[in-house]
Amino acid sequence: MKQFIQNGSRILLRPQTNILSAAFIIMVTYALSHFLGLLKTRLLISYFFGSTTYLLDAYYAAFVIPDTVFQLLVIGSLSAAFIPVFSRYLGKSESDAWRMASSSLNLTLLIFTLVSAVIFIFTPALSHSLAPGFNPHQLATLSQLIRIMLSAQFFFCISGFLTAMIQSRQRFLVPALAPVVYNLGIIIGIIFFSPVFGIFGPAIGTVFGAILHMAIQIPAAIRLGFRPRFSLDPSHPGVREVLRLLPPRALALGIDQVEQFVAVVLASLLAAGSLSIFNVARLLYVIPASLFGVTIGQAVLPALSRQSSDSQRKHFNQTLTEVVLQVAFLALPLSILFIVLRIPIVRLVFGAKSFPWAATLLTGKTLAILSLSASFAAVYQLISRAFYALHDTRTPLGVGLLAAIVHVFLATMAVKVLGWGVLGLATVLSTITIIETIVLFTILFRKISLPVLHLVFPLSKMLITAGITGISLWLPMRLLDRFVFDTTRTVPLLALTAITSLIGLFTYIFLSYLFHVEEIKSFLALARRVAAWPKFLNAPKSPEPIIPSDQP
Repeated sequence: MKQFIQNGSRILLRPQTNILSAAFIIMVTYALSHFLGLLKTRLLISYFFGSTTYLLDAYYAAFVIPDTVFQLLVIGSLSAAFIPVFSRYLGKSESDAWRMASSSLNLTLLIFTLVSAVIFIFTPALSHSLAPGFNPHQLATLSQLIRIMLSAQFFFCISGFLTAMIQSRQRFLVPALAPVVYNLGIIIGIIFFSPVFGIFGPAIGTVFGAILHMAIQIPAAIRLGFRPRFSLDPSHPGVREVLRLLPPRALALGIDQVEQFVAVVLASLLAAGSLSIFNVARLLYVIPASLFGVTIGQAVLPALSRQSSDSQRKHFNQTLTEVVLQVAFLALPLSILFIVLRIPIVRLVFGAKSFPWAATLLTGKTLAILSLSASFAAVYQLISRAFYALHDTRTPLGVGLLAAIVHVFLATMAVKVLGWGVLGLATVLSTITIIETIVLFTILFRKISLPVLHLVFPLSKMLITAGITGISLWLPMRLLDRFVFDTTRTVPLLALTAITSLIGLFTYIFLSYLFHVEEIKSFLALARRVAAWPKFLNAPKSPEPIIPSDQP
């Protein structure tokens, strides 16, 4: 038992020395988290979609304001400001780095508390502005839900900094497990509290999940050297640099949240359930971006931050080129899968008895439209982090601001003038995501002279491979649906989806070999390392720098 505990501790705190292996650790746990997230959503649909759909709309709308505060104050400071500065301080003086971390955390908590107090007081007015189409009962419920969600964000503030500290030390497993326990908390709230408290059950579960999200990371952060200090030192050079880098990134994230606000405002004017359907489709759509773009982006950010100097620019370009291709290689087949198998997937994941066929069809169409930009959204996560590693937060801000203005105009036109409803929201979001990614990548290419031919040719081969894979998915799906399986039942539907997906997967791998897509070698090498997991337990503990995955 003692050896088992020691081995478990070594796995949890072992540094990941390779970008792809670090990302793999995060991917596996993110996949588990997404599975639980889909289960959570299915439970929400089972409990509330139907006669109380309007309450489910209020639940989804309630996340927007608290999440925006969290994105502005915490995610902004972590991704663009804290992680690069903290990583640099760790290389000079660990004790100074931990002092800077405590001061940054305390300052963020102070600001968050003040902002939350203002929001708590003016919640009714904010609720009416956020969802002008809601009825009075929905607005009252929305106000109460927002206040509950705000308390959850306090724990996320602490947890976000713990994640950044642990990942800066090249440990990724514990932070990646945090979203898993968060979704477990919400599921517990749905199952045990919803029968008593109704729609407030999942909200209580959100607070419980946020506490778990924080608690699971505290031991790891302490083991790595963090000691909380209840003091503020805004004069610390590191804290001042974080504060200097924060505003552009915070504004950029605030602009990103415009999409959420626009979706809630416009969906509140549509039929009941419109916001829920859009969020259900969006939950699947973000899987490629979060599973591949966010995970590899998290793993590569410390490396890009270290390579951001002019003397290391060649390594910076090499690392960035490699991870962009890796993300595209992974995200493209999953995006194609969502486009072709949209209806079977929606039926399997969300096919509760309370989720009618009309809602399934609309969700499937919405998912297909969104999935057209899923790979672009994944690559965007890397491109934006490349700017942050270069300490350039203004460029993503400017591009995001222009994209937000266009988004608001086009979404309003699509919903209120053209009458496209939820499909209009999806079309505008997908279009803006594609354009914003292309523009930001073009600016980055000119900024650091990326070898564009090293990207265009491999990406072209991947696109051709993905296109043929799409055909290989569609044909067997139609044949199996028409002549083999009775897809009105769950087991045959599951068989159709599994068989078709396997055909598509083998087609994608075969074509990748045929067209000499180099990224297939990296992932096969990683698969061999995963298969040799017993050796992993006995590997040396000494940390190594993260290196590109194609190097020995």
